[in-house]
Amino acid sequence: MADNNVKQMIGKVFNDIAEGLETGQFGEKVRVGITILGSEHGVENLVKGAEMAQKRNSTMEVVLIGPKVDTDLKIVEANTEEEQHKKMEELLDSGEIQSAVTMHYNFPIGVSTIGRVVTPGVGKEMFIATTTGTSSPHRVEGMVKNGVYGIITAKSMGIENPTVGILNVDGARQVERALKELKTNGYDINFSESMRADGGSVMRGNDLLTGTPDVMITDSLTGNLLMKIFSSYTTGGSYEAMGFGYGPGIGEGYERTILILSRASGVPVVANAIEYAGELAKNKVNEICKAEFKKANKSKLQDILKGLKKDNKKSEGEDEEITAPPKEVVTGSVSGIDIMDLEDAVKVLWKNGIYAESGMGCTGPIVMVNEEKLDKAVGILAKAGYVAQESDPC
Repeated sequence: MADNNVKQMIGKVFNDIAEGLETGQFGEKVRVGITILGSEHGVENLVKGAEMAQKRNSTMEVVLIGPKVDTDLKIVEANTEEEQHKKMEELLDSGEIQSAVTMHYNFPIGVSTIGRVVTPGVGKEMFIATTTGTSSPHRVEGMVKNGVYGIITAKSMGIENPTVGILNVDGARQVERALKELKTNGYDINFSESMRADGGSVMRGNDLLTGTPDVMITDSLTGNLLMKIFSSYTTGGSYEAMGFGYGPGIGEGYERTILILSRASGVPVVANAIEYAGELAKNKVNEICKAEFKKANKSKLQDILKGLKKDNKKSEGEDEEITAPPKEVVTGSVSGIDIMDLEDAVKVLWKNGIYAESGMGCTGPIVMVNEEKLDKAVGILAKAGYVAQESDPC
């Protein structure tokens, strides 16, 4: 019996050496688990995806978690969705697998996933931050965190200095101000410029199609919708055929590398998601996560997030009736104000004796004032926290 074990060990060593010579990769393979119950397309769909990933990438070992099936892949048996998630967590926590792919998994608050798509405009890969989970119950705080999560994931996939854009959804301008403050404090953020002529780091729909930034920041619900569209726009929606899935759950202090698939994900997406999981584990995403949060927190991330939750702007004179100053010609405009804050910003100017009106300009919401009072208006709005001091006219 002992002789047999020695022979098996020697055989494994020679197999590893032969494979290393062939692939250029030596040492332990990254092991990626995938749960195989829960797909709308059946167990076979996930098994085929796993086999495809294994065939394409010999530097990792794919482990199935679920019922026994006819395959050459290793199987850790589980017969219900609940049981397979429990097994998956046990395997991750013990180190028997380094990452996992699954469906319908509940992350704790503070953790959300970074999707990876191929954009139709120029075939460029882009990370969508985020696509499932809840970074924070507070919308803007959540999107600021999403930006950091996206940077972590992009760096874990080998992009040293990823470009970052903010999708023009509710809260985008507040997110922009917070992230620019974080950058001013020392955390390196490489803001992207919109492909549109007016530029800026707030991205339009065109930028989604061309993949202008490496990381596109949005809220999770919008990100989830975008993932479904990017993944299945060629199939009618019932079968997700493109992209890499909804990605890894990222959050400060969260150490399990678990990636999410939709129940509608097809074989190609399953295979891509497994390889995505393998690369993240191989590149030590958890170590990169810790390092990035250390740098972000040193740059006062937590103070910035706390400031977002304070309703300072409305607390002063919240119930006060404010009357508009005498009407005058308003040809000057101030951009960079979030749509949700637009009317409040107008009232702040009224209170300070400047007549203002709200409107929509070339880059979104604007406050319009008399041209001669533009600089003063920007100063007032910056002090109140509605725009950055360097805000430019539209």
